[in-house]
Amino acid sequence: MTERARAFWVTAPGRSELRETALPPRGENDVLVRAVMSGISRGTESLVFMGRVPESQYRAMRCPFQEGDFPAPVKYGYASVGVVAAGPAALLGRRVFSLHPHQDGYVVPADAVVPVPDAVPDRRAVLAANMETAVNALWDGAPRVGDRIAVVGAGTVGCLVAALAARLPGAAVELIDIDPARAVIAAALGCRFALPDQASADVDLVIHASGSAKGLATALHLAGFEATVLELSWYGDAMVPAPLGEAFHAKRLTLRSSQVGSVATARRARWSHRRRLALALDFLRDPAFDRLLTGECAFADLPATIATLATNPPGTLCHVVRYG
Repeated sequence: MTERARAFWVTAPGRSELRETALPPRGENDVLVRAVMSGISRGTESLVFMGRVPESQYRAMRCPFQEGDFPAPVKYGYASVGVVAAGPAALLGRRVFSLHPHQDGYVVPADAVVPVPDAVPDRRAVLAANMETAVNALWDGAPRVGDRIAVVGAGTVGCLVAALAARLPGAAVELIDIDPARAVIAAALGCRFALPDQASADVDLVIHASGSAKGLATALHLAGFEATVLELSWYGDAMVPAPLGEAFHAKRLTLRSSQVGSVATARRARWSHRRRLALALDFLRDPAFDRLLTGECAFADLPATIATLATNPPGTLCHVVRYG
């Protein structure tokens, strides 16, 4: 009998539903995974939900097991945690993470899942894809011991970047956001906190993750002489003004992008995507990251939930989807 599952689909810009789907036959080197939790990457998935992926980025924005095409109908997502129900003996019964869309069961190659460490609970493990983005950002930004580092934007990725940067010996890390309530999270992650108009200037590295033009302007303002401003935000089809007048040239700033789809240049020869993802999962042993899990819904409620999250409700970081 053919296995069946339910999957989340964006059916048109601003509309979504759960659809039943037939699973493919499992091959010798495949696993059948029963989903337990998945995570919503609010910024990117909201842009996908609203149909705001620019046509020039359709190929670059495809996730590993996406079905359909942008703008819609499309099955999208990349943060699934589940249990292997069938497959090679070494993986049978193990908890795993996969870059799979929101779906309650799926068949993928065995090398497309990474075991979740015993010390990482299911809910926290959904942060793995965002943590992988944070790891890649620090590889791209290449902070050094003792650096003054500013992270502008205390969303999920910004908080993860700041937490990892704060572990660098001697580093002084300041997490900057317009929401003063993020100060408690910053403290739990080992960082200082500041509102934009109170942030420390003349820093060695600025990582921008606010997804706003004002945040980018703040990042450029805080950078010291010959510093790097690393842009992590993705704006979809929006045109974003960048203030490259004033002191941008006099300070000889470097503005560069970072994106998780490719392993950072300095690590690419030795690090695979799988090795990087395993490292991200290992970092999630720290229970401080539970503070980034700010909401939860049942899988059946995901269509209504994603519509709400697309409005950017205050206080939202990572939202967890619960199966079963």
